[in-house]
Amino acid sequence: MDEDTPLLNRRPASSESTIKNSKLFLAVFSAVLGNFNFGYSLVYSSPVLPVFTSPDADPWLRMDTEHAAWFGSIYSLGAAAGGLGAMLLNDMIGRKLSIMMSAVPSTIGYMLMGGAVDLWMLHVGRFLTGVAGGMTAASIPVYISEISHKGVRGALGSCPQITAVFGALALYALGLVVPWRWLAVAGEVPALVMVVLLVFMPSSPRRLLSLGRQQKAEEALRWLRGSQYDTHIELSAIQHSINTQTKLTLSQLGTPNYYRPIIISVVMRFLQQMTGITPILVYLQSIFDQSKVSLEPRYDAAIVGVVRLFSVAVAASLMDKAGRKALLYTSSMLMFVASLTLTVNSHTTPCPPGPAPPNTTTLGYGLHHDISNTLEASHQSAAGLIPLISTVVFIFGYAMGWGPITWLLMSEVLPLVARGVASGLCVTVSWLTAFMLTHAFTHLVDRYGLFAPYLLFTVVCVLCLLFNAVCIPETRGRSLEEIENYFRTGRSFTINHSYSTAQPS
Repeated sequence: MDEDTPLLNRRPASSESTIKNSKLFLAVFSAVLGNFNFGYSLVYSSPVLPVFTSPDADPWLRMDTEHAAWFGSIYSLGAAAGGLGAMLLNDMIGRKLSIMMSAVPSTIGYMLMGGAVDLWMLHVGRFLTGVAGGMTAASIPVYISEISHKGVRGALGSCPQITAVFGALALYALGLVVPWRWLAVAGEVPALVMVVLLVFMPSSPRRLLSLGRQQKAEEALRWLRGSQYDTHIELSAIQHSINTQTKLTLSQLGTPNYYRPIIISVVMRFLQQMTGITPILVYLQSIFDQSKVSLEPRYDAAIVGVVRLFSVAVAASLMDKAGRKALLYTSSMLMFVASLTLTVNSHTTPCPPGPAPPNTTTLGYGLHHDISNTLEASHQSAAGLIPLISTVVFIFGYAMGWGPITWLLMSEVLPLVARGVASGLCVTVSWLTAFMLTHAFTHLVDRYGLFAPYLLFTVVCVLCLLFNAVCIPETRGRSLEEIENYFRTGRSFTINHSYSTAQPS
């Protein structure tokens, strides 16, 4: 590394102007196909559950409330298991191979659901697609953050959420015309395409340098940035970050530069799930059916899918302009207003009509009755739009901030030495929370109606607002090394470059 030291001092800072992003975008696209599959499989239950719970369902596949609760929530349990697996795989075989491995449980799971002749096949298949979802959720954001440069890392960091939303929209759209078995068959395609494309993509330069493969790391970085890019500065900064890291010990976890980013990441993933986004998406069509919305529930679900896609695209365009914290504030406020409206709306019941006034003529009563019916129908039609509009606003708010930024910040703030294990821990906590909340949601609604879960989600949105104000740093425009330095010093993103003259040989 000594021979690179003078280069650090004399290389122009404008070397980023020589970056070509085309191959970087191709690598990111290849990886986030796993998130497309994740979004698709997550909401698979929304159009399928009404089929299994209807009186006309196949007797071998018919579900009662408990079976429906398990079918909706067992995906999250599988995702938690996948997150635990990613904790090991991320450091054992690397981020890229971990993403590719997720295609195995995904394909098997879809085959089981597509050919299901008994309930256990549906539940096992749903669990396995959840395992794949947990693996991709833990690995893809880290892979993207490590191959991206800070100029586009914010926008690319939101790509996992965008493609997950796109996957959900594809499921909602196909669900309008395709039988549930063929929906499962179609889910196998993105995972297989992802594997084929990733074979030709490079591993993370950080991962290669941590293994001591400097030449491979330089080749990977030049492939990602373009043949004219000067790799020396970036490789030297990455190498310094690796050199200053040691094997993680329990004593190190007691220092702020380790426990603070890990706690922030874990709590963000916990709060993200406690907003209720997973049960809302999993049971979306059933929720709309119970809310008596004006349109047919399956079309409402498709509308929500379009809104999610639009809002995440907006967030991606603002990520590196408005900043992470501003979008999180906006997201929290929109979700709070929407969930509060849903809470009040679900708790309000129309008053029963009073008795007919005495001594009215038949004609007068008939006219009064017709007018009352017309006004009541008009009122119900308008009121039927409130759950749809509020749900759209809630999901728009979530997709503007707490959806994509939580994934991005997790990959930005976690220390390099603990990134593989900590990202798996975050995903595991996230999906265990989602499992418990999704399973409880059906029983809460059966006992108390939609009022109880909506009230809980409203309180959580307030906690999200407070947590963002107090605990989350602004990472816009910062390199991963600068973010690490912030937690190390507790006050500054600025790195003291004195190490450039004291590099270990």
